[in-house]
Amino acid sequence: MDSETFGLLKDQLSRYVEERLIPAEDRVEEIDDIPPDIVQEFKEMGLFGLSVPGEFGGLGLTMTEESQLVRILTRASVTFRSLIGTTVGIGSQGIMIDGTEAQKAEWLPKFATGEAIASFALTEPGAGSDAASLRCSAVRDGDHYRINGTKRYITNAPRATVFTLMARSEPDVKGAGGISAFIVPSDSPGISLGKPDRKMGQRGAKTCDVILEDVMVPAINIIGGVPGQGFRTAMKVLDRGRIHIAAVALGMADRLIEMSLNYAMERQQFGSRIGDFQLVQAMLADMEVDRLTTAALLERTAARFDAGEVTARECSVLKLHASEAVGRIADRAVQIHGGAGYMAEYKVERFYRDVRLLRIYEGTSQIQQTIIAKSMMRERG
Repeated sequence: MDSETFGLLKDQLSRYVEERLIPAEDRVEEIDDIPPDIVQEFKEMGLFGLSVPGEFGGLGLTMTEESQLVRILTRASVTFRSLIGTTVGIGSQGIMIDGTEAQKAEWLPKFATGEAIASFALTEPGAGSDAASLRCSAVRDGDHYRINGTKRYITNAPRATVFTLMARSEPDVKGAGGISAFIVPSDSPGISLGKPDRKMGQRGAKTCDVILEDVMVPAINIIGGVPGQGFRTAMKVLDRGRIHIAAVALGMADRLIEMSLNYAMERQQFGSRIGDFQLVQAMLADMEVDRLTTAALLERTAARFDAGEVTARECSVLKLHASEAVGRIADRAVQIHGGAGYMAEYKVERFYRDVRLLRIYEGTSQIQQTIIAKSMMRERG
């Protein structure tokens, strides 16, 4: 996309966030859902197709461009981002990166328009951070696979048209090598959904269990057409997703700092604005340092990703730093607001709950630390 067109798109999204999404935040929190008219507006704006190549009807944005739009979008409640997040990111990227030409031709145009919503089904009741230990089974049955198992905490499962689903297809191969990635339509017989999860935050973002009982999936639905490659596909997808999550963190940081700065300049105590007190200034300064270091690291990592140079370690460094930084920013935002920051009528209370998940999904902070340290030791030899 040329710079002028992209600039217009950014301006359009900025206005939409300020005029439409931020005023709708309280309603989303109240009903624990995103109103259907907003879902339709996302489709009309092409937001489901940010990462889909232009040849398949999407916007074909680079990671750098996508990060900029996600940062703008997440100035509003992160719940809105969850609507498109799995389709733009981990739900579709397996097909985009490793899919066959036929798989891309079938699904990418549908993702671009929002006709199909993708969801990523990896986590299980007994397999979270240790993804290689998953137990969901895919047994060959003629030209199909019979899939059985349960997936847990699956974002957008109630809205999904299709799942990118990881299952153990090679029983004789232990660990990651026995896992395949399957394209599983959500209306396949044998799929049922658990009750919606009740979460600490991010209300309106739908997650639940996905239960598969003798679900018959054509063998041609293995992503890339090669069994046993699913774990590698999942890791590629998650590397990219970690850049996306850093952009989410940065957008939330922008809003938290804006709310905190406004409050510090308006709230009076001891005859002065609280922003004039040095200890409050110290908190504001620390928030800005966290924001600017995250922005610089995100810009560098996204650019290297676009150039094909980024490593898994760099993606983990970025995700770790960004998610931990926005956690610190949210904590200081509540502190600056004092008692008001603990009250639901002030939106920092909701942001404080919402940001907590960023340190958990798409790889916990501790998993990122492990990835980083192991990579450093391998490099050292």
